[in-house]
Amino acid sequence: QVQLVESGGGLVQAGGSLRLSCAASGRTFSRPAMGWFRQAPGKEREFVSAITLNGGSTYYADTVKGRFTISRDNIKDTVYLQMNSLKHEDTAVYYCAAARFLGERSVDYDYWGQGTQVTVSS
Repeated sequence: QVQLVESGGGLVQAGGSLRLSCAASGRTFSRPAMGWFRQAPGKEREFVSAITLNGGSTYYADTVKGRFTISRDNIKDTVYLQMNSLKHEDTAVYYCAAARFLGERSVDYDYWGQGTQVTVSS
């Protein structure tokens, strides 16, 4: 079992920044790949970013590339998502997820956090 707890969401003006954190606990070694997804009201959950165990490979959705940065601290078992130049359309609940292997589909991940709300005012 892996437990994931997100934090860092909130209300920010367009153009601003937020940093989300995802603290992992439990058998984290069994799920080394970590990802961020988001879901806006009335929309399907979508991939945002993912990172491998050693942080050597990172992946981003085209909609956030160049604005968001994923990173991880394996000592703290924490994954971060630095979000800059936020847009109104980034408003969503952001979820952290863990998987055996890196992927961009929700079904690739089998452990999920409870989500943290990000609201960007225009």
